[in-house]
Amino acid sequence: MNWRRVGAVFAAGALCLAALAGCAAEKPQATDMGGDLLAAIQAKGEIVVALEGTWSPWGYHDGEDRLVGYDVEVAQAVADKLGVSVSFVEGEFNGLLAGLEAGRYDIIVNGVDIDDSRREKYDFSVPYAYNRTAVIVRADDDSIQTMEDLDGKQTANTLHSTYAGVAEKYGAQVTGVDDFIQTIELLTTGRIDATLNAEASYYDYIAQHPDAPVKIACLDPEATQVAIPMRKGADSDALRAAIDQALAEMAEEGTLTELSLKYFGTDLSQNG
Repeated sequence: MNWRRVGAVFAAGALCLAALAGCAAEKPQATDMGGDLLAAIQAKGEIVVALEGTWSPWGYHDGEDRLVGYDVEVAQAVADKLGVSVSFVEGEFNGLLAGLEAGRYDIIVNGVDIDDSRREKYDFSVPYAYNRTAVIVRADDDSIQTMEDLDGKQTANTLHSTYAGVAEKYGAQVTGVDDFIQTIELLTTGRIDATLNAEASYYDYIAQHPDAPVKIACLDPEATQVAIPMRKGADSDALRAAIDQALAEMAEEGTLTELSLKYFGTDLSQNG
């Protein structure tokens, strides 16, 4: 046996394991829950924020693969107010809330709407944006004129999104998908009748795809409240209060309006 070769193999294996350990250490980790979460985050000097990273203009990668968007800049501004840096973790929306509950990150900043079922599991900041839900259909389809016309229609959305819940409330059959782009593909190929999403997301998509054969059929008359969810419990009380204060200051300073106009072309920070 060539012991010199065996030694080299073991040495190479050790280097690989060390490299893997180094990579794991660099992955953002949520702050340990052990009392005051805000104090722990500030002591660590970092808050771990989850988002999809594929939902323009809320959070997406630009032509140079940089993570940008409304929620990205909101999260960075909140972190600045807390006096910490921010590390982003990207993932499919269906897993974001479950990951928060499991403690894989500290907060989610991803255009998350408040609803009653989510309030039971998570704490929310004050709203920092207001969404109107659009029913998007093919350009040649006039069968949907009102929300009530969704009854019996086939739609597609991420299953745990509020948009899926709205569609089901009006009697639609919802197919689960990973992101908005998939829903548009299903729509334009005739496999679904409609998809529900934020009005602002539709206009952003059309700005990038002006020839897309889709249109808004109608709007849900009720705007939803967009806020920052965090783990429920007394450990998060100080963090929630600090984030609320940061968002209030950003609203008063005009930061939320400025960012909304930058990414949406309209002020979503105001209700109405």
